[in-house]
Amino acid sequence: MHTYRRTTTRPTTRRRLGTALLALGTAGTLLLTGCGASGDGGSSSKGRQADSRPDDGFPAPAPDGTGPGEQRGDEPDDGSPDIAPSPDHLSTFALDVDTASYGYARRTLEDGGLPDPSTVRPEEFVNSFRQDYERPDGDGFSVTVDGAHTTGMEWSLVRVGLATRAAEGDGDRPPAALTFVIDVSGSMSEPGRLDLAQEALRTMTLRLRDDDSVAIVAFSDEAETVLPMTRVEGNVSKIREAVNSLEPTESTNLAAGVETGYETAVEGLRKGATNRVVLLSDALANTGDTDADTILERIASERREHGITLFGVGVGSDYGDALMEQLADRGDGHTTYVATEEEAERVFCEELPRNIDLTARDAKAQVSFDPATVEEFRLIGYDNRQVADDDFRDDRVDGGEVGPGHTVTALYAVRVKKGTEGGHLATATVRWLDPHSRTPHEESAGIEASDLHGNLWAGSPYGLRVAAVAAYFADCLRQGDTRWSDLPGRPSLGELGSRAQTLARAREDRDVYDLAEAIETADALLG
Repeated sequence: MHTYRRTTTRPTTRRRLGTALLALGTAGTLLLTGCGASGDGGSSSKGRQADSRPDDGFPAPAPDGTGPGEQRGDEPDDGSPDIAPSPDHLSTFALDVDTASYGYARRTLEDGGLPDPSTVRPEEFVNSFRQDYERPDGDGFSVTVDGAHTTGMEWSLVRVGLATRAAEGDGDRPPAALTFVIDVSGSMSEPGRLDLAQEALRTMTLRLRDDDSVAIVAFSDEAETVLPMTRVEGNVSKIREAVNSLEPTESTNLAAGVETGYETAVEGLRKGATNRVVLLSDALANTGDTDADTILERIASERREHGITLFGVGVGSDYGDALMEQLADRGDGHTTYVATEEEAERVFCEELPRNIDLTARDAKAQVSFDPATVEEFRLIGYDNRQVADDDFRDDRVDGGEVGPGHTVTALYAVRVKKGTEGGHLATATVRWLDPHSRTPHEESAGIEASDLHGNLWAGSPYGLRVAAVAAYFADCLRQGDTRWSDLPGRPSLGELGSRAQTLARAREDRDVYDLAEAIETADALLG
């Protein structure tokens, strides 16, 4: 007989839903028509010493928020402006390592449909692919900036690459105390939902260390603690028995699941361990509170006082992307989407070290474009991660949490002023808090206009070209969403598919082959 606690949430006034979460990859946290016309077609700079100010170009604003140029301030609810207004040369955003949007888009295309443009987040497409940035020796980030021209010498893509230290072996990470909050509502009975989660959990149990701990909370119309926090050592059969006992039942009271999950995590809190809540769900909430802000208000004290982060694992052909993504963002976590046993295996077993440990908290990036060189620029994606420019060094303002083994890529479409090909282009700065002491650190790197490669598709770095294909593909899928205009120089889907195939063959890259297949499917669906 399993010990359990039952919780039912009170109905409250519904508020506006945010944007999406899902996150198995990060859930590894547990452990761990056709498009527009074609266009044609970096060098990297190593980051400076932490907390140093760059001496080339335009640095991030001083800690009091002052600095050259106007501050952008908070972004409107309906999305960010396409192009930065002219005296503003700063772009500031919270880091994001989510990949759920890309995973869900691929699943939707495989099922013969096009993803809703509102669920397409270009940064999650871009960050779904490995990059070979130089990595720092310790906690924190390295900074790489490069780019290439896309339409003659007028428009370019600039890539800002951030990397954490390499993930260490499983034996070198801290112990984990993982509370799995598992959706057992009726919608989870569809193949590829609860059954996939159970198989992943059974596999994970065999891969965890003896000094790790696991708790399991199940929720439908109510929530119950199926397994309190339990050490793995000597209890593998008990944990697997709890996993096997899960069966789909009634409606989806996501709020009750999250609240009970945090209560269970606090009761089983382990000092010196990584304490995580891992939510596995299709996020189709239909009972109790269905607003992310309301749900997180209920567990705010546990989240802040104990530093317990929330990771989302998304499953299912019909998926509540907006609710899950907002929960993960506001819960200091990440999201990923899993559709196959192979993906679940990779998330839980291969990506475990990245999702157990943390190397940076509240990480934010700020890119300063030289107004003497840059006519206009546009950050591709990160629409719901933007931060007011003068909040860059305000460490009370939330950023992103990042673990070892991660890379974060931000792409900008940049139009350079004529006759300024030899000028300074931009300086990128990342700021983060030490995950233990919360001491702030910074690292910066810059790029000159002369460092831009002459043609994106001829001779630029492999990773830049893959990132460009992923970003342009996302932009194609967002057509129909009037908040964004087409990216300048965006190739057609047919050309993108061909370039993806060429890139995949160059390195026999399975992930890029999958990207090419998704592009070709979208091209066929769009006629």
